[in-house]
Amino acid sequence: MAKLKDLEDYRDEIEQCVKCGACRAHCPVFGAERREGRVARGKVALSQAVLEGEIDFEAKVMEDLSQCLLCGSCCAGCPNKVPTDEIVAAARRRIAKEKGLSTFGKGVAAILGRPRLMNSLAKTGGKLSALIFKKLPDNSGLRLRFPLPYLEAGRTLPYFTDQPFRERCPERIEGEPGKPTVAFFTGCGINYMYPAVGEAFLKALKFLGVTVIIPKDQACCGLPAVSAGATATVEALAEQNLTALTREPVDYILTACASCNAGLVKVYGDMKGDCAELGIKTRDIFVFLLEQGLAENLAELPSVTNPVRVTYHDPCHLRTQGITKEPRDILKSLPQVEYVEMENAGTCCGLGGTYSVYHYDNSKKIGAKKAGHISASGAELVATDCPGCIMQLQDSINHAGGKQRAVHILELLSEALPEI
Repeated sequence: MAKLKDLEDYRDEIEQCVKCGACRAHCPVFGAERREGRVARGKVALSQAVLEGEIDFEAKVMEDLSQCLLCGSCCAGCPNKVPTDEIVAAARRRIAKEKGLSTFGKGVAAILGRPRLMNSLAKTGGKLSALIFKKLPDNSGLRLRFPLPYLEAGRTLPYFTDQPFRERCPERIEGEPGKPTVAFFTGCGINYMYPAVGEAFLKALKFLGVTVIIPKDQACCGLPAVSAGATATVEALAEQNLTALTREPVDYILTACASCNAGLVKVYGDMKGDCAELGIKTRDIFVFLLEQGLAENLAELPSVTNPVRVTYHDPCHLRTQGITKEPRDILKSLPQVEYVEMENAGTCCGLGGTYSVYHYDNSKKIGAKKAGHISASGAELVATDCPGCIMQLQDSINHAGGKQRAVHILELLSEALPEI
């Protein structure tokens, strides 16, 4: 059985924190609020005090532990590599165990654990979008006309599909003999909100002759439930995905979402049980495409006279795994793209899963900084490798009054590839 670690399992890592404060320079939440309880060493100290029985999960402690994006930026900048994101997630699981899930957490657990309910809600959202949302110009999303539970009026959200991606395509798409066979872990964002990204994924793999399996019974990776502290939901989803993704032999499991990649590689990889094997086979799509020689194919495509200026935002869940070069290499290889690097491309956009629901004001502050960097780059498009980041980036750009659009790199790749 899949089993998440308990807070007690992180005792050694917690004791590795020497409270040096290096994390202050890397924490987006601390940058927005400048409060010690918001920074990594403060959260580690709280977790240690809980373990030692010195404090209880009183309201202030719970508030400070909720003020974390789980982005892992502090871990990358920590001299002792203390996994604060994992420690905070474990602390939230302890809170849920002792205090129960929040109302929103209960909703997350209920929806993620019921794919049919998720399908129904997505389709309903698509059908009611004209009533609930106001369409924004230049295909930059939908804006809420009035507040909904846990969502403020004026927030930008993507179009909801009335036909999820996995319902649009067959479960197996045969490639060429001798080429790899892969399982496509679509994730929720592509399946329910960005099906065009899924279509672009298939076009790229068809171009390379790869056989693609898209298990219909795959579920959410569970990262939103990790953020909410919903232990049982994460473990159940991991088991369901283990069954779905290992039913047929595949060479790789591919993701086109940084958060899903982190879910399979990092969350499942740290679990006790067989789910860790999923992480071993999982590859980000752009790592895989470069391994398969796509850059050489792109170099043969004719250039264009008026390329579009594009910059790149590093999703935290790829950056903290060291996956930064591959997405840029693909972008720089596209004939219709003039690539420009923006300042602080590797800083968090402020989404953080459920963080942007609980703490939208802070999320907007963090996103506003990113929108400023996008504008300063002079780019027309900001490309990334995470549907969640696309949603947050577009919301931030719209709040700043910008004209840029947030897109997935696969969409730009699809434009460049010839039809087969």
